Amino acid sequence: MQPTNTADPAYFHKVVDCQWACPAHTPVPEYIRLIAQGRYGDAYMVNWVSNVFPGILGRTCDRPCEPACRRGRVEEHNAEKPEPVAICRLKRVAADLKEDVVPRMPRPLASNGRRIACVGAGPASLTVARDLAPLGYHVTVFDSRNKAGGFMHQQIPRFRLPESVIDEETGYIFALGVEFKAGHRIESMRALMAEGYDAVVVGSGAPRGRDLELPGREEAAENIHIGIDWLASVSFGHVSKVGKRVIVLGGGNTAMDCCRSARRLGGEDVKVIVRSGFDEMKASPWEKEDAQHEGIPIINMHVPKAFVHEGGKLTGMTFEIVRAEHVEKGRRQLVPTGEPEVFFACDEVLIAVGQENAFPWIEEDCGIEFDKWGLPVLGEGTFQSSQPKVFFVGDAAFGPKNIITAVAQGHETAVSIDLMLNGEDVSARPGPRTNLMSQKMGIHEWSYDQDPSNDLRYKVPWANAEKALSSIKIEVELGFDARTALKEASRCLNCDVQTVFEPKLCIECDACVDICPMDCITFTGNADEPQLRQELNAPADNLDQALFVSPELKTQRVLVKDEDVCLHCGLCAERCPTGAWDMQKFLLITAKAGSQANPIAATAERMLA
Repeated sequence: MQPTNTADPAYFHKVVDCQWACPAHTPVPEYIRLIAQGRYGDAYMVNWVSNVFPGILGRTCDRPCEPACRRGRVEEHNAEKPEPVAICRLKRVAADLKEDVVPRMPRPLASNGRRIACVGAGPASLTVARDLAPLGYHVTVFDSRNKAGGFMHQQIPRFRLPESVIDEETGYIFALGVEFKAGHRIESMRALMAEGYDAVVVGSGAPRGRDLELPGREEAAENIHIGIDWLASVSFGHVSKVGKRVIVLGGGNTAMDCCRSARRLGGEDVKVIVRSGFDEMKASPWEKEDAQHEGIPIINMHVPKAFVHEGGKLTGMTFEIVRAEHVEKGRRQLVPTGEPEVFFACDEVLIAVGQENAFPWIEEDCGIEFDKWGLPVLGEGTFQSSQPKVFFVGDAAFGPKNIITAVAQGHETAVSIDLMLNGEDVSARPGPRTNLMSQKMGIHEWSYDQDPSNDLRYKVPWANAEKALSSIKIEVELGFDARTALKEASRCLNCDVQTVFEPKLCIECDACVDICPMDCITFTGNADEPQLRQELNAPADNLDQALFVSPELKTQRVLVKDEDVCLHCGLCAERCPTGAWDMQKFLLITAKAGSQANPIAATAERMLA
């Protein structure tokens, strides 16, 4: 293998598993350390630069960072089922316990005379607005609703996400000078483009819920609802009660929100019925657990066949029982078991089987090309459509995802718009800003705590069940207090504090090999990667994580380190007699629109200093 190029920002970035897995690449260990120090405002601003909505995401994020957390790989002897650091809920701690951060928000530059229109006030559009407004762009956000937030406001129930949190964090964006035209539905792309905007951002989400065209659907339509529309009606107070017996169809997070909302609106017998297996449901594991915790059964492997009614009054549904069979190339298909169809009585049905894009307001002659699935054809990584001034972002670009993905796409779209309007190539993406700084404070002292807690993951307290189920607006999760947040933050392994090796100082004494608790350091002869991975002191079987390979040492051997299971404990650096090992904190901030000219980028720069 060739020597590892640690000057490539992607190398150390990938070692920080949680940050690498986050679509917005939030510097997770950095803000967790700040929380442990009680510096909640600093932790909030670290988040705000990257993910824009720390308080919202601290309650609702899909948490791609947590399955990537290193603790799940290295402490298998500490628990039957090792659990990651509660990264998402620590983010909420920063939002809940911070001081007033308004004085720390960036001050926009003078107007540059350019105008940007954002269609939809969801997380993707608002991220574009947040990134561009400080550069002097005049950004106008249009939304048919009277409140900003998009599906964060319309479809996430208040018992998960209080309205006050949405208002606070969207308010920070509008305070930058972003204009919000509430209750203003865009009816024509041609007309919007004719208003002379320099760029148009379509962030209208995936607003159409899929229906089920089954026997009885039309006759019993009064008591059958599309899930996302029903949730919006609940959010805006148009629906305040539900039948006592409710069936929710679908296995995603929307279905979980529907069933839990129905439980609070008077549903006594609420059940979720899914055509797939439990483990194959699209809902996040914790969303399924929360529903079951509230006494809502999830019935799997049942395919809906018909809505049963008497004279137009819904009485129930029939289902076919199926099983999964694996066919060629790992594909799976559902086949009937041959058992009789089953009947479940109900008063109302909520259909949450998926969402689709809908662009009836975009005329065919606007120069915007769509593919056979009705999605816009976009430049790779740029979000620019075939009409150069029109960009699609978030669910409107690639279909339903989640908030953090929408935020990440918003950042990239803002970069594209700024490049285009400054006459630059939108495909020439700017790189991240990085810093690598030694944490040495003495011979055996470091500026970070390299002795993490071995405690098991702490549980987030919940409101009293009877009280929580009595109202759609009572927040269920109470969040960590400061004391528990410190304990949970102490579980972080500080994966961003990197083991940096200087080969010229190495005397090959093997002291680092002897002291390493994970056997992840080896001095050996070089070889091709597959062979080398098997010849280490402990085989490196995770191909997704790189090996560090040094240049050839004095004995013609190389030092190889398996980055996958390193604890970042610093024992190698403490034990090394020549200082060939050092612990250096790696901080990466992804590029924002305008690079160094952007006041938000300047906020990030202060973090790197």
